[in-house]
Amino acid sequence: MAFSKSFPKTKDKYPVWIEVSLTDEEEKEVEEAARKHNLKLMQQCLEDAKTISNGLNTSSIAIALFEKLASHSVYWKERKLKEKFDQLK
Repeated sequence: MAFSKSFPKTKDKYPVWIEVSLTDEEEKEVEEAARKHNLKLMQQCLEDAKTISNGLNTSSIAIALFEKLASHSVYWKERKLKEKFDQLK
């Protein structure tokens, strides 16, 4: 099932809702981009945790940093859908 979202398109007073969907290929590309971004982010969080911790629980600090910074794949998919919607205008 394709990932989709509805966006309001205002012509008059009342918006018309337009549903935009990602193709399977677009969805896989977005998931892969989010995965690569999150892996890079986790590596940075581990390095930062080592700097901060001085031998304390490095992995817990890294996970806490990562949870604050990581983007979920749903956000990436919704951003891609917004790009597609904006191209329809």
